[in-house]
Amino acid sequence: MDGFLDTSTGGLTELRVHGVSGTPPGEMLAHPHPRLVAGDGTTGFYRRWWPAGRPETEDADVPGERRRETYAWAGLTSGGRTIALWLLLLPFALANLAYFMLPRPEGGRRLRRAVEAAQRLFALLLTGTLVAAVTRAGVDLIGWQCTAEGRACSYETAPGWVRWMSELWGADPSRRLAATALVPLTVVGVLWLIGRRTWRRDERTAMPPGGSWPRGPLLARARLWHGGEPVRRLRAVHVAFALGWIGLAVAAPFTRSGPGLALTAANAAVLVAAVLAVVAPGVARRVDPGADDPGGALLGRICVVLEAAGAVVLAVTLVSAAAGLPGAASSRQLPGVGAGTVQFGLTLVLAAATLAGTWALARRDRGPRAMGGLASWVALLAAAAVANALGLGVMFWTASFFGVPASPGAGGPVGRRLFLDEPVWWTAALVPVLAAGFAVVALVLRNARRTGAARLAPRLEPYYGRDSDEVAGQWALAGLTDRAGLVLGLLTGIGLAGFAAVAVCYRFELLSPVDGLAGLFAAIGSWATAAFLAGLVLLGRRAYSDPGLRRTVGILWDVATFWPRATHPLAPPCYTERVVPELVARVGRLTRGEGDVVLLSGHSQGSVIAAAVVLQLDPAVRGRVRLLTHGSPLRRLYAAFFPAYFGPAGLGAVREAMPWFNLYRLSDPIGGPVVARVDPFGPRETISTVDLFCWDPVPPGPGDPLPRTLWHADYWFDPPYAEAVRRLTAASPRAG
Repeated sequence: MDGFLDTSTGGLTELRVHGVSGTPPGEMLAHPHPRLVAGDGTTGFYRRWWPAGRPETEDADVPGERRRETYAWAGLTSGGRTIALWLLLLPFALANLAYFMLPRPEGGRRLRRAVEAAQRLFALLLTGTLVAAVTRAGVDLIGWQCTAEGRACSYETAPGWVRWMSELWGADPSRRLAATALVPLTVVGVLWLIGRRTWRRDERTAMPPGGSWPRGPLLARARLWHGGEPVRRLRAVHVAFALGWIGLAVAAPFTRSGPGLALTAANAAVLVAAVLAVVAPGVARRVDPGADDPGGALLGRICVVLEAAGAVVLAVTLVSAAAGLPGAASSRQLPGVGAGTVQFGLTLVLAAATLAGTWALARRDRGPRAMGGLASWVALLAAAAVANALGLGVMFWTASFFGVPASPGAGGPVGRRLFLDEPVWWTAALVPVLAAGFAVVALVLRNARRTGAARLAPRLEPYYGRDSDEVAGQWALAGLTDRAGLVLGLLTGIGLAGFAAVAVCYRFELLSPVDGLAGLFAAIGSWATAAFLAGLVLLGRRAYSDPGLRRTVGILWDVATFWPRATHPLAPPCYTERVVPELVARVGRLTRGEGDVVLLSGHSQGSVIAAAVVLQLDPAVRGRVRLLTHGSPLRRLYAAFFPAYFGPAGLGAVREAMPWFNLYRLSDPIGGPVVARVDPFGPRETISTVDLFCWDPVPPGPGDPLPRTLWHADYWFDPPYAEAVRRLTAASPRAG
């Protein structure tokens, strides 16, 4: 290759790791010609290439002496064309977040394991919720109702690709159910395929040996990033559960006949076996690389057998239905055996049990934490809420597309009506209530910003003069992030109050979900959920051809998929199970020589990755590494919501491991201090040994205009960044 590219590894390497939205390598390097020196197109390490030859500038790379390198990992979260469709898997991602938010005090091991088992079962029911919604849409609304004789899909105006079933099998429901069951089966197959492909790509990445602290903080344990086997076991259980749901929906209407009853019992047995498997001790256990996993091989075989049994039972069910099952029940809606009611009741029991267990764990854990330690439980509720919203969207969109959604209690001729259970309509009525909750939260935050700006403005006037009000408003806006716990608490309270009211109205038949105010709310909710689903699909379609939109959507997954798939194996893949081992290996390669030093520089989410990486390094390597973080959410978000991993023990271990500086601004809505807030108005003695405050915008000189506010961006080019690099490269290594 012509030009100049430093490929040496000796001396000082400044290794930059980007944060959310996937900053391109050229921008991180501040250079127009980045070149890949290690890795591939998905994740890779880049350096600067000068086409005109070796430069003589002061900051240029010098072989064997110094260089600038960047690690780009955005291809894991925003590189794929189908990234926006991952939004449909958001409930699964929230279930995984709930696991890592759980308080983990000393002495509460048995209670914690019981709560973890309840969380795994809750995650399994989330799979059931979404699969049941797709099954209800395909097997019930289309297969049982719409394509029956005289129903909506038998009309000439119906699409030909469903009308043929009414023409051929209008009086034969079992064959219609066998055909329409292929819809949810395809969804499950896609989930299995994506889960397996990403598992092979990410979770099976090997961690370099030597850096784990078996008895150190949780963040330092290599088992955290070694989840290949437990994810494989959980995936088999979830797929079996999903297949059992589909088979049960097809077989349940024919329990009057012997074959129908036998198939219903077989599919129900698969569901029960999946429930027992997912709560089994050790099914999700992670062990350090190379360590023994007692019982792990046996559990793995059991889960594989269960998955195969679910597939076989479903295949027999579909073949039998296609051949014609006798004894069909007579009903306007798909008859069942109460499995949906059992799942709903079990979900309520689990919600109550996890609340009690999480509260008990939080009482034992006296450290700082968000929402009094109940953030884990709130995340589970959010997962259930999003899953139900998606399910409602699927059912209402299907009913609206093929006919007219209706309540079972509606009188008059059937016509084009497609019936949805009353609980579905009552759940839809909650949507406007939650929308009102968001409006209340917006008003609370607006008032908080005004109050914060009024408090800051007088203190900023000596620095910004007539612009102090504008800067105070910017700082107050950024400070609203610290009220995330309040926002989640308000929304949770409003949602629970609305759910209680709806449950009372339904249980005691106080109101009808199709008449009056309740009917209006239900109608609004039905259209809103259908529009929500359609919007997600359109977003995915547009993101397929728009890289910029993919990066924007990828911001959500940069945060949500940092954590491994501990409870839900079908969630979007965890990128850190590939990123952390790759960075550990690269840092080891760059510090082979006695005088080699790596300055690991992480921005935003990159700072969280960097903190996880340094605790996985071999002690000999750790002494040759310096850490620089900026725009970091380590303390502001991660220590608050994930205290067991990023609390005092985790961040304290990082601080003791190596020299560390952290840059932050009060205009930054994401980043903040990691040890203690530096008061820019206070005496210099309050300055932390780690945290360095950066003015933003920079106070203007007399008569000068107010500079541009940088917010969360461009820390690399802030003068304090260069000063921090200078001080870190001159720092002595820590003994730890």
